[in-house]
Amino acid sequence: MRKLWATLAALVTLSLTGCGYNTLQSNDEQIKASWSEVVNQYQRRADLVPNLVNTVKGFAAQEQQVLLGVTNARSKVGSIQAAPELINNPEAFAKFQAAQGELSGALSRLLVVSENYPQLKSDANFRDLQAQLEGTENRIAVARNRYIKSVQDYNVTVRSFPSNLTAMAFGYKEKPNFAVENEKDISKTPKVDFGAAPAEPQGKAQGAGK
Repeated sequence: MRKLWATLAALVTLSLTGCGYNTLQSNDEQIKASWSEVVNQYQRRADLVPNLVNTVKGFAAQEQQVLLGVTNARSKVGSIQAAPELINNPEAFAKFQAAQGELSGALSRLLVVSENYPQLKSDANFRDLQAQLEGTENRIAVARNRYIKSVQDYNVTVRSFPSNLTAMAFGYKEKPNFAVENEKDISKTPKVDFGAAPAEPQGKAQGAGK
C-alpha cells in the first residue's frame, strides 16, 4: 500500500512539474519578493520628503505652489495601501503607479526650483538630502526593473501551453506591470552640479552697483 501511495505521489509530482505548476509557484513568489523591494524603496523616498520640503521652505518659502505640490503628491502616495493583493488588481496597480509618478514629477520640479537659490544649494542638509534622494531613485529603478522582469516571466508562463491550462485550473492570472517605456522618465531626477559656481536668481543679484 505504501508503495502504491509513493508511486501515486511521484506521478502527481511529475505531472505538476511537467504542466508548469512549479514554475508558476516559483515565479509568483519571485514577484512577491520583487514587489516588496519596490515598496520598500518607494517608502524610503516618501520618508525623505518632509525633511526635504522643510529644508527648501527655509530658503525658498515663496515657492508655495511647488512645495504644496510635493506635499500633496506624498499624501496621495500614502493614501494607497501597497498590500501584496494590489499586484493582482490592475486598477489599483494603475492608481499606485500614477501616484508614484506624480510624486516623481513634483520632486523633479522642486529640485529644478532649488537651482534658483544658491544659499539653498550650498546648505549641507539640503546637499545630503539631495544625495539620499538620488541614491533612492537609483534603487527604485533597479527594484522596478527586477519587478518588471519577474512579472514578464510569470505572465509568459500563464499564457503559454500547457502551463496556461494549469494556471486556469489553479486560478493563476496575468498580473499588471509597470510601463517599461516610462521607466527612465519616472525614475529620473535632475542632476545638480554642486561644484559649479551658483548663479544669482534673476532680479535678485546681490551687491549690484557696489
